[in-house]
Amino acid sequence: MKRLLVLLSLFLSFALQSQQIIPLDEKSYIDSLQSVTNGNYPDTSKATASLLLSNYYRNSDSVLSKKYLSSGKRLAQNNPFILAKYYYYEGQYYLDRNKEKAAASYQQSIWTLSKFKNEESDFLQALAWYSYGVSQKDKEGYIPLVKTMLEKSIPLVEKYENSKNLGFLYTQLAVILTYNAQFKKAEGYNEKALKILEKNYPNSAELFFTYLNSANNFCYQANGDQAEKYLNKAEKLIRTYPESSSNAFYYYSKTLLYITRQKNEEALPVIEKGIFYTKKYNQNLLAQMFYFNKYDILKKLKRYKEAKTTLENVLAEKSLAIDLNNRKTFYKQLSLLNEELGDTKEALVWEQKYSKLNDSLNTENVKIEINKLESKFNTAEKERKIATLNAEKNQKDLEVNKKNSYLWGMGLVLLLALSLLIFLFIIFRKNKKINEQKLNEIKQKEELSLTKAILDGEERERERIARDLHDGLGGMLAGVKINFSTWSSSHLNPEKDQEFYKILGQLDSSVSELRHVARNLMPESLLNFGLETAILDLCEFYNRKNLEIDFQAIDIDKALPLNIQLNIYRIVQELLANAVKHAEASSILLQCSQSGENFLITIEDNGKGFDKNIENTTKSMGLRNLKNRVNYLKGKMEINSDDQGTVINIELSIHGE
Repeated sequence: MKRLLVLLSLFLSFALQSQQIIPLDEKSYIDSLQSVTNGNYPDTSKATASLLLSNYYRNSDSVLSKKYLSSGKRLAQNNPFILAKYYYYEGQYYLDRNKEKAAASYQQSIWTLSKFKNEESDFLQALAWYSYGVSQKDKEGYIPLVKTMLEKSIPLVEKYENSKNLGFLYTQLAVILTYNAQFKKAEGYNEKALKILEKNYPNSAELFFTYLNSANNFCYQANGDQAEKYLNKAEKLIRTYPESSSNAFYYYSKTLLYITRQKNEEALPVIEKGIFYTKKYNQNLLAQMFYFNKYDILKKLKRYKEAKTTLENVLAEKSLAIDLNNRKTFYKQLSLLNEELGDTKEALVWEQKYSKLNDSLNTENVKIEINKLESKFNTAEKERKIATLNAEKNQKDLEVNKKNSYLWGMGLVLLLALSLLIFLFIIFRKNKKINEQKLNEIKQKEELSLTKAILDGEERERERIARDLHDGLGGMLAGVKINFSTWSSSHLNPEKDQEFYKILGQLDSSVSELRHVARNLMPESLLNFGLETAILDLCEFYNRKNLEIDFQAIDIDKALPLNIQLNIYRIVQELLANAVKHAEASSILLQCSQSGENFLITIEDNGKGFDKNIENTTKSMGLRNLKNRVNYLKGKMEINSDDQGTVINIELSIHGE
């Protein structure tokens, strides 16, 4: 059940991001929309069709989705209602790419749609509130999302009692409750949705997905009979449409049913059918979830070599592995698989990767908690200062009022003289404050300089000690642990020799703690995994909540000479550092591709840009070092920059040195 909940988390993450119901007769639906966009129809009809097509393609073809979105906006300029709808679909486009942009678009949509009083406007507002909650889920969790559904989305549509849209929102709320293990509550909302949809919309896609969600909910309760009942109803709806992409979701639910009933052999051909549909309709994430199910079943069947190959392919494909927690799970599973296969050397390699990534995630979690505490402290400190300043201001106001009352009878001359004295006093105070600030700044700079020198010395010594511990003692202890595990599996009985396994667990904990203390802060992914993985890790390093980095790698040769890989890596590192630190960008597109002996790098950001002649007007070594590395590889660099962002194109020779 624990494994099923892990898969449920992945599946629901996908379901919450999808949020689009396409009719089961999918081909006719898309053909009709494209016919409108290409035909002789009013701009309002073309705009609506373009927005729906943008939403349809947003998970499978981002370029085509963006094209239809732009077309919809252009055609909607003279229609305020369709323009208000546009902001919702703009949020949909950005939901998986830039959650901050998506949230802003949803809020704009809610505000503009609220001016119109009709059922379509209410439903789109409800969806926008729901989608806004989804965009904030990673920061705020599921409780605010449920609250948004109950207090914002559903009330907007409940007045339309038999609405298909109300049924859709009920089943989406049930999906969230299922993820949070609130199975009975989820069952109740699924029943509400079914009551509406079965009676009024018996052939709808909304009803089909409600059947699937009900089946999944019962699978996670290990109630296979109830799950099969709803799955059979879904099968009757989808069997007429063998070309629909929704078939992939049906086969995923059917896979869960077989797993629930422990029919592992029967599940494998079902998984293959699901994979067929995911490949046909470019449903990459769902495909990888099928593969992960396949891996787990092969492992249960003790077909370890096939299981290992399947999991390695999931790791290489990266749709699931891009999430660090998923990757950590894959590393651990590969270590265990290699132990089962008797390959202790490779098991140790994967165990080391797991430990290193686990240490990194633990460090990152500590940083996040520290940042939260620091933010709370800073907020409290600001509030205290504001309260103090307000008290001082009130006190000064009282003093000024008393002085004004006293000086009123002194005459105009005395008032002018006093005003002059006050003015001189203010200037004196300001000058004094400025001087104090300058002295404090000088003192702080001196302290920082001294502290930096001390810390630099300490860090060099810590790095040397950490390297010795990690490479020496850490490797030896990990090897001892693997050898003990292998020996004990064939010589000891887990029930009789519990004390030994307890000691083995303590050894494992000691190895993890040693790695935690002595992990190497200098990344070695370039040496261990090659250029593509190293650049991907570099992008993940720079990723943060207000910055999106889209990295695309095309045909990069893993056999490139190490010195060439190193120079390319340093070039990309400098480009990313400039975009993040100087351009203040919130979105970066990085593309690296190889064509024969030529290696191409393109980086595009939406930052503030920079002066093209900066290399002649600054002493910074960054751009100079970048050009030196490009010249070293007999390359050329083109820079285009303005206040809308920067585009840099670099062409290198892999035999340039």
